Amino acid sequence: MILDLHCRDIHSLKEKRHIVSSMKEKLKHKFNISIIESDYQDLWQKIQITIALVSHSKVFAEKVFNQAEDFIFSNYPVRSINIEKQYL
Repeated sequence: MILDLHCRDIHSLKEKRHIVSSMKEKLKHKFNISIIESDYQDLWQKIQITIALVSHSKVFAEKVFNQAEDFIFSNYPVRSINIEKQYL
């Protein structure tokens, strides 16, 4: 899953790194997923994260992706620009 996010409350790259680092750590431990900041590293109000998950079923993967989305939007001051989900 690739999430393009926007946060108007971020005013520096340092603030952005703090939020992204927190997001990555918490998601990784809560959902047992792999996560990276995949783009926009030099833009301070845009965030792109990519989440990968190996699962026994698409239904389970969808459930985890949806829970991760809910967690992000409930705990961080971001809004969605685009969300892309791919299943292989």
